[in-house]
Amino acid sequence: MAVHDVIGDMLVKLKNASLANKKDVKVRFSKAKLGILEVLKKQGYLEKVEVVEDEKNPNKKTINIELRFYNKKPVITDIKRISKPGRRVYSGVDEIPRIMNGLGVTVVSTSKGIMTGLEAKKLNLGGEVICIVV
Repeated sequence: MAVHDVIGDMLVKLKNASLANKKDVKVRFSKAKLGILEVLKKQGYLEKVEVVEDEKNPNKKTINIELRFYNKKPVITDIKRISKPGRRVYSGVDEIPRIMNGLGVTVVSTSKGIMTGLEAKKLNLGGEVICIVV
């Protein structure tokens, strides 16, 4: 069965792996997924994000994700997909949600690329709210 929401599928894999105390996750490569994962790595939710090419077919790539733990507990406690393929959610610079008074991260896709909600506010950009991470 084909997955229609590949970003949502990746976020669910991350959430399930963190709840099951798994150390790493593998997902198929896409530029959007890589952008989201790089933002999460920069914010300290992930230990390592690595793109690996298939030896037999160089067109097939996977992303190996290593989750971060603190005191043997996963750093990611919850991930929620906000904008979905059936219902896109866009926010202006003033409406970008602030999660848990700044303890969580909002991931936003803007005209300048994928970034956190705080970075988008600093650059005075709005965009599509992809997900929130706590």
